[in-house]
Amino acid sequence: MSAQPDLLYSGTENDLRAAVRSLLTDRADTPALLARVESGDPYDTSLWDTLAAGIGAAGLLIPEKLGGQGAGHREAAVVLEELGRAVTPAPYLTGSVVATEMLLALDTQAPEVADLLEALATGHRVAVPALPLTTAPDDAPPAGGPVNAVADAVRADVLLVPRPDGLYAVEAAEVTLTPQTPLDLTRPLATVAPLGEDTPGTRIADAPTARAAVRRGLLAGAGLLASEQLGLAEWCLEESVRHTRERHQFNRPVGSFQALKHRMAQLWVEIVNARAAARAAADALATGSPDTPLAVALAQAYCSQVAVHAAEECVQLHGGIGMTWEHPAHLALKRAKADSLAFGTPGRHRQSLATLADLPAPG
Repeated sequence: MSAQPDLLYSGTENDLRAAVRSLLTDRADTPALLARVESGDPYDTSLWDTLAAGIGAAGLLIPEKLGGQGAGHREAAVVLEELGRAVTPAPYLTGSVVATEMLLALDTQAPEVADLLEALATGHRVAVPALPLTTAPDDAPPAGGPVNAVADAVRADVLLVPRPDGLYAVEAAEVTLTPQTPLDLTRPLATVAPLGEDTPGTRIADAPTARAAVRRGLLAGAGLLASEQLGLAEWCLEESVRHTRERHQFNRPVGSFQALKHRMAQLWVEIVNARAAARAAADALATGSPDTPLAVALAQAYCSQVAVHAAEECVQLHGGIGMTWEHPAHLALKRAKADSLAFGTPGRHRQSLATLADLPAPG
């Protein structure tokens, strides 16, 4: 029987949260973010440099001997909570989690793998998997050809490309990136082509190792995505409570109306449950629990829908201003909707959950 998960935040995790939140608060400039997403390049390079190298967030999953922080998934989950709260455009989930986990599943003593991990740990380079963002942990990766909906590819220096004979590290300069128009403008998508045998690259794993590495990376991505969704939902509730306290109708704060109080109370209960699910998934990944696939499926099946509900309520409870481009509520809603498709839909994870728990699958 597996050990009970630790759902509480440690002192170190709280300190890390404070550092990341302070950084994002200092850089939280909604007009500037809106201007960047309209330009098609939402990334703030100086912010990423500070987050990745200054705070050391990029190397949390990488051992100290390879230049990383030697921390774990619980700490990375805290970073993602804060990035979710601020809807920050950064290649953290795709690069510092999924791609890093894929590389850690390989022979880290091989020079080409070790060198790349050291570069990722310092934030000097960014690697992302050449996989559609919607790929679930149990999906077979595409075999060559153009790959659509590759998240953060336009920010990557290296692409990790699964091929029938193994996993390749391909320089981004060797491929053609065609930007797509995503729903979530803060996480750009692109079509990557070509990725066939003629594309130059370094083979870093054979086929069986590559399949296991891709699954490990996607499992970590799905599990820690729940923490991003948790942070986003928490911001939506806090912003809704703040607005309904300040907005008055009939000489009363609208937040004092019973119907609105009930809606926010229900959302609070959902977020408390989402926190438990997200923390359980992060703890399972950190401890290598045999129940990790179950914890991840549960977290994604639940947290995806909570984030979408929280963002929808945030827009509605703000009234007319919530529908404007100038208010950041629409960024949260778009991120929540896009995240609900990332690494498998809630329905896909419910099916996995039913299989893993030996329960009847949902109709």
